Amino acid sequence: MSKFEQFAKLHVPGEPLVLFNAWDAGSAAAVAKSGAQAIATGSASVSMANGFGDGEDVPLQLAIANAARVVKAVELPVTIDFEGGYAEDASGLTANGRKLAATGAIGCNFEDQVVGTDHLYDIADHAARIGALREGVGSDFFINARTDLFLKAKSEAHDESLADQAIERGRAYADAGANGFFIPGLADLSLVERITKAVDLPVNAMHLPGGPSRAEWASAGIARVSHGPFPFMAMQAWLTGEAKAALA
Repeated sequence: MSKFEQFAKLHVPGEPLVLFNAWDAGSAAAVAKSGAQAIATGSASVSMANGFGDGEDVPLQLAIANAARVVKAVELPVTIDFEGGYAEDASGLTANGRKLAATGAIGCNFEDQVVGTDHLYDIADHAARIGALREGVGSDFFINARTDLFLKAKSEAHDESLADQAIERGRAYADAGANGFFIPGLADLSLVERITKAVDLPVNAMHLPGGPSRAEWASAGIARVSHGPFPFMAMQAWLTGEAKAALA
């Protein structure tokens, strides 16, 4: 079984794959030692670890080189948070997809926000963007299509109407060739279940401190739980505490 097949088979609704997101080769190796089944990076963590802001502030060359080092550091399948693909036009997305696939990564997150703005791409436009990325990464590569609907809206606006907008996007992204659908920011399990039942893709949730447990995500039909920037933030807090103790 290839790493592509291995990774895809880990996505089981009701038995979610847990991805404790890493940010470099060293953190990836540490996560691998925990018994993890796969490695994922988080763009915010990679950005903070390298002194950049989130939102494609990390230069593409550095992002690709970092991805290659992560892949080399572990034997597990590696998926990379590739933000908006570092391009708006189709040819740029295809070219950048080839660069990412050449690192040995088997998948990526690909978001539908217009990077640097508060807007999302129109559904048809982003479906076309998924197609352009697919042309670059190849047929086996796992494209996890992320919608930023729930990150852009305040939690009190997370309702059935917004969930239905997400469903429309998820279905369109599936038709465009995505392999998974990521709904970060949503913690209302009834809305999560509404989405998992309506979108014919494995659905990915974002772990939130104080939010649903793995078992609760599973009960709502989630197939993948990502920890995003929180491992890096916890490591930074630990490091600060250790430094304070040493300097006291």
